[in-house]
Amino acid sequence: MTFHIITLFPNSFDSYINESIIARAIKSKKIKIKFYNPRDFADNKRQVDDKPYGGGPGMVIKAEPVIKAIQKAKGKDVKSKIIFLSPSGKQFDNAYAKKLVKSCKNIIIIAGHYEGIDARIKKVFKTDDVTIGPYVLTGGELPAMLMIDVIARQIDGVLGDKDSLEENRNASPEVYTRPEIFKYKNKNYKVPKVLLSGNHAEIEKWRKGKSL
Repeated sequence: MTFHIITLFPNSFDSYINESIIARAIKSKKIKIKFYNPRDFADNKRQVDDKPYGGGPGMVIKAEPVIKAIQKAKGKDVKSKIIFLSPSGKQFDNAYAKKLVKSCKNIIIIAGHYEGIDARIKKVFKTDDVTIGPYVLTGGELPAMLMIDVIARQIDGVLGDKDSLEENRNASPEVYTRPEIFKYKNKNYKVPKVLLSGNHAEIEKWRKGKSL
């Protein structure tokens, strides 16, 4: 799976993709992440945005440099999925992530900024309008990182153990490890007895109850 990220701020991804599971997935070639800065495709690299028609605050990213960046990312893969991040899009979830993993090898994520991107891009390309939640962020970089994480973990081998997918098992929101008991401010904090019982049926029952 290759993620193609259209963004004015590719360096904002550095600390995340170079650590932990995502970094290992890149190193093992389970995924690739490529960046396309619209500034590199603009006639005037200093100005990729302009005032919005109809008035209003902020600046709007121009369509032409973003379109050229998408064309570069898309290449000859007609099955590339193009995702337009938007607060008004459909809710991103695990079901959508799994569908992407099964249906395509190249995902293009358009991360807007400022007041947004010229909407005519969606008339040039067939895009999925997607949001990560009922709120507005200052840019699409964080949502793009979140989507990379959620989608990547659905790819075989990224997590190492397929049983690590919490959504495929009874994963409790409460987990514990050693020591069995620790003290804080003269009070003992213990691991629930059921987790020490060795009774796997009861443990699964407890986990299911917690997850509900």
